[in-house]
Amino acid sequence: MLPEPVAAVGALLGEGPAWDAVRGCLWFVDIKQRHLYRFDPLSGALQRWAAPEQIGWALPARDGTLVCGLRGGLYRFSPDNGRFEPWLAVEAHLPGNRLNDATVDADGTLWFGSMDDEECSDSGFIYRCAQGEMIQCALPPVCITNGPALSPDGATLYHTDTLGRRIFASRLDATRMPRDTRVFVTIEEGAGYPDGPVVDSEGCLWTGLFGGWSARRYSPQGKLLETVRFPAANVTKLAFGGKDLRTVYATTARKGLSAAELASQPRAGDLFAFRVAVAGLPLPLAH
Repeated sequence: MLPEPVAAVGALLGEGPAWDAVRGCLWFVDIKQRHLYRFDPLSGALQRWAAPEQIGWALPARDGTLVCGLRGGLYRFSPDNGRFEPWLAVEAHLPGNRLNDATVDADGTLWFGSMDDEECSDSGFIYRCAQGEMIQCALPPVCITNGPALSPDGATLYHTDTLGRRIFASRLDATRMPRDTRVFVTIEEGAGYPDGPVVDSEGCLWTGLFGGWSARRYSPQGKLLETVRFPAANVTKLAFGGKDLRTVYATTARKGLSAAELASQPRAGDLFAFRVAVAGLPLPLAH
C-alpha cells in the first residue's frame, strides 16, 4: 500500500476528494488557493476552476451539478459552464467561519461542518441539510470540524475535533440527529492531527493525519488496524474510487511547511493514490 503521486497539484491545502461514479473522475479542492479540481484517472488529465471564495468540498448531486461548501455557504457548481451559483447561506452571523468538510447520506442528505478560519475559536458546528432544510446539530462546537462520515448502515455519525485530536461517534436517532456521542479514537501526541474521515465497506474508518506523514485505518471498535506512510507530512483526506472502489485517493497540503521542509518533501500538496484489499462505499448523490 505504497502511495504514489498521480497528479502534480502543489496545493496549499488540498482537501475534499470525492469520487464521481457517473463521470468516472475525482473531484477535490485547494481550499486556500480557491481552486476546484477534476482528475481523470484514465487520461491523467487535471482540470481546474477558480472558486469565488475558499472552497472546502464539492460533491456530485442528482441534478448533475456539484454541491459545494464555500466560506459563506452552500453553492451549486455546473461542470458544463464552470459557474458557481449561491444556494444556501450558512453562519452569516459568524463571518470568521468557513465550511470545511462534508459527506452525503444514502437518501441524499448532506452533512457538513464549519470551522474558525483563523483556527483560534471554538466556533465550528455540524449541520444536516435535507431537501434544502438545514439544521444545526446539537453537538458541542469545536475549532476545526472534520467529516462527518457515516457507518455502512447509516446508524453512526463520525465527526472530528481536529485540534483536540479526537474522532467522535454519535448514534443517529429516529429523526436522524446525533445522540449518545462518545470518543471513538484519540490520536496520541506527536502522531499528527486527525483530518478528514471516510468509512470503508467493512465499517472501518480511515483518517488522514495532518502533520503525521500517514493515514490510518481503525476498526468499528476503534482499534488501529493499518497505517499507510506518505512522503508528505500533511495528509488531509482520503476517498475510495475506481470501478471497484479499491483505489484510495489522498489529498495533501503544503500549508505550514517551511522552505526546508518543502525541499525535503517536494510532492507535498500533490494528489496520491494507493490500492487496498477492502473496497470503500459508493458516494450517494446529494439532493
